[in-house]
Amino acid sequence: MKLSKNAKEIYARISQQSTKLGDLRKVAKQIKRAHALAMELWSTGEYFPRLLAILIMDKKQLDQAVIDKLDHDIRRHEPEERDQLIDWLMANQLSKDKKTIALMESWEDSASSLQRRLYWYHQARLRWMGNTNHSNTEALLASIEKNLMKEEPEVQWAMNYTAGQIGKWQEQYRNRCISIGEKTGLYKDEVVAKGCTPSYLPAFIAIEVAKLKK
Repeated sequence: MKLSKNAKEIYARISQQSTKLGDLRKVAKQIKRAHALAMELWSTGEYFPRLLAILIMDKKQLDQAVIDKLDHDIRRHEPEERDQLIDWLMANQLSKDKKTIALMESWEDSASSLQRRLYWYHQARLRWMGNTNHSNTEALLASIEKNLMKEEPEVQWAMNYTAGQIGKWQEQYRNRCISIGEKTGLYKDEVVAKGCTPSYLPAFIAIEVAKLKK
């Protein structure tokens, strides 16, 4: 691994056990956009340097081929790191440009489970502040009902979360979304930390709807 002097200095700052996600955001704010530096940090193969790399990438340089390469690299991480990396890529880069949004919206049937995850997570994020002006809700629920239990775990979570957001914000679909959770039992036995909302759809929707009524 051959890094420039600048990359080595940044790598030394963030490659510590005490590093937190907030620390990476502070460093990224200082650096701003620096795609070449991002690719150097990405080449280390390490979790925190790659998270920082995502924050300082140039979204204009992220086409399908580049994303496929990032996707391939992310798969080498443990599941928790993998999901954090791909979700950060979406939140901090892919959701910020019309071109990459269009790519995400084409990934429902992608060969990559991580890209399918982003398709569904993107659909959830479109709705999570109460925006219900979408024409594909019926199609999404039909797909969730048909395919949820066939999917990879990382995709299941995002599909389930999409159903949760639909059930929270759109009363006409609420019972249908609750029924999905009851029929599949997905996440029913999940143990969550105090104050965290469970992913099991009947519980998730009940808690989130109650918040809306306060």
